[in-house]
Amino acid sequence: MSKIRYNKEADALMIELSREPIDHAEETGPFIIHFSRDGHPVLLEILDAKDFVLGSLSSVVKGTEATLP
Repeated sequence: MSKIRYNKEADALMIELSREPIDHAEETGPFIIHFSRDGHPVLLEILDAKDFVLGSLSSVVKGTEATLP
């Protein structure tokens, strides 16, 4: 069962994908993906979430592809 939280101060959207313990994380662009010891994704953080979400929604409304910063 996934949980989604938003941290306004950090402007970060956190999506819990699993309840496994986190072993390590990797950052790529506006994303930080936390992995279990077995390499399964546990938590996805989207940094600068407000811009990311608004840009994605704008692309959906316009019918265009969203591009990552």
